[in-house]
Amino acid sequence: MVDCKRLGEMIDRYGDKFIKRVFTPVEIEYCQGRKRCIEHLAGRFAAKEAVMKVLGTGLRRGVNWTDIEIVNEPSGRPRVTLTGRCREIAEEKNLSEILISISHIATHAIASAVASSLRP
Repeated sequence: MVDCKRLGEMIDRYGDKFIKRVFTPVEIEYCQGRKRCIEHLAGRFAAKEAVMKVLGTGLRRGVNWTDIEIVNEPSGRPRVTLTGRCREIAEEKNLSEILISISHIATHAIASAVASSLRP
């Protein structure tokens, strides 16, 4: 769960440096095109945290925020794309897919992630 106000304060304090460290260009473009940009950014931030928990890493083992990208399918369903170290970890764990759900309101955003494995 992410406090939208707190995320907004981080963005106000650190500006583009923070945004570019945490979000990919695709995520930034998507969120900045929305009426409630901070809510959408907070949702993606929460989703990235949920994915890190599924991978069991946090921001360790060479993981970067931008190794996880949250995009929306044409239907609106959020989809996870992993790159870099996150992709390597998912492959090491034999994970085939990570499903996410994101919800947000003016004050908070929340996300959950579940991974499926190729193992029988």
